[in-house]
Amino acid sequence: MNTKTVGVIGAGTMGAGIALVCARKGHEVKLLDANQAVLEKANGYLQSTLSRDVEKGKISEEQKQQTLGQVDFVSDMERLASCDIVIEAVPERLDLKKTIFSELSRICRCDALLLTNTSSISITEIAGGLPHPERILGFHFFNPAPVMPLVEVIQGKKSSEENMQTAYRFAEELGKVPVRVTDTPGFIVNRIARPYYNEALRIHGDHVADVAKIDRIMKLAGGFKMGPFELQDMIGIDINFATTQSVYNDFFQEGRFKPSRIQQRMVQAGSLGRKTGEGFYDYN
Repeated sequence: MNTKTVGVIGAGTMGAGIALVCARKGHEVKLLDANQAVLEKANGYLQSTLSRDVEKGKISEEQKQQTLGQVDFVSDMERLASCDIVIEAVPERLDLKKTIFSELSRICRCDALLLTNTSSISITEIAGGLPHPERILGFHFFNPAPVMPLVEVIQGKKSSEENMQTAYRFAEELGKVPVRVTDTPGFIVNRIARPYYNEALRIHGDHVADVAKIDRIMKLAGGFKMGPFELQDMIGIDINFATTQSVYNDFFQEGRFKPSRIQQRMVQAGSLGRKTGEGFYDYN
């Protein structure tokens, strides 16, 4: 495997996890965030995760330090100019992603691969109007990125076949299981997942069963590792709700994708799941 310089934009849960995946494979990583506190939290996450690996005998202390040394925490996007690949992992807002990719198109080399970790936003729309749209693709990890094997590699209208193959091979080099996807709303996984979450929310809203019972049944009878409400709390209810809104709108308000008012109220209240200490369950 040829080692690469990989930029990761956004040092939140997904960005930090993606940075760890790349660093573990020996790539030089520039993890970027404008918020210094977020960068410090990401550093703490890397330290604690690798320390647990040492305790479990998965890696040596030397390997831990080597992996940590692969990651450079930066706050200036100009520092990404030398990157071979840049992976954007910021919140699901089209305007924000368009701004970032516009800057990357200016800063990065013409042959640098520009990837977005979006879970539902159109790759074609993100790349629209930008120079060299053939190098902009979707590269969707799943939470937690170091554990979940699947990566959706998504081809926009102007993404080149050569770059699709390069991104696919890169996912394999990271030890992931890539799947090729065309640029449709929600791609594969989130298109399938919307009715799963929405029907669980309807059952709860209709007082057929409470949250804990629905989760328990889906795990015992359905074989899921986590129930739909546990999963929403882990992902972030705000992120889950935003994805549902995106898929619903992109399918021209098709009824089966209609967002839930229960999720809407929880987002309005700031009850977003594990990251805020409360969601469908109380983590305090």
